[in-house]
Amino acid sequence: MIKILPQDAERCVGDCMKMSVTSWFLVSSSGTRHRLPREMIFVGREDCELMLQSRSVDKQHAVINYDPSTDEHLVKDLGSLNGTFVNDLRIPDQTYITLKLSDVIRFGYDILPNN
Repeated sequence: MIKILPQDAERCVGDCMKMSVTSWFLVSSSGTRHRLPREMIFVGREDCELMLQSRSVDKQHAVINYDPSTDEHLVKDLGSLNGTFVNDLRIPDQTYITLKLSDVIRFGYDILPNN
């Protein structure tokens, strides 16, 4: 299970004008945290930025991408055999779905909540 969770911070910019910065994390059901970078990451069993050890997950199963224009993360299934699910709904192959706070993402049979 993977959830998306925000972590807010403030930083000083220019003449110390404060700006809010949010980092997003995928959190597994065991509590393991994976920081979501502001770039594309591949999810799968082999040679991926986020590797899941499950036979129900393809070698390159899905991609999570960041859209800087909307400050959102999106997930896309790469035509996997067992699918990618958001909130128990299988997403269409090769179609980006916007992730929201507390979404639950499942790759194959592995559940990942998005808090």
